Amino acid sequence: MDPNVLLELVKIRMPYGKYKDVLLCDIPVHYLEWMHSKGFPKGKLGMQLSTIYEIKINGLEYLLKPLKGRG
Repeated sequence: MDPNVLLELVKIRMPYGKYKDVLLCDIPVHYLEWMHSKGFPKGKLGMQLSTIYEIKINGLEYLLKPLKGRG
């Protein structure tokens, strides 16, 4: 796995929708569950949203806390 993937989750903002301009790591799990049910978008954004979804539903958000202060 590319170590930059987690760093991107705390730096990149949602480009559209209800949570436009919110950091990907700060998107609520209920919205990620909804997106999961509809299908994540294709490409890099879809991979990022899928990753943050897996992190949140598995209680692994603590992995992102040390990265939030970087950048």
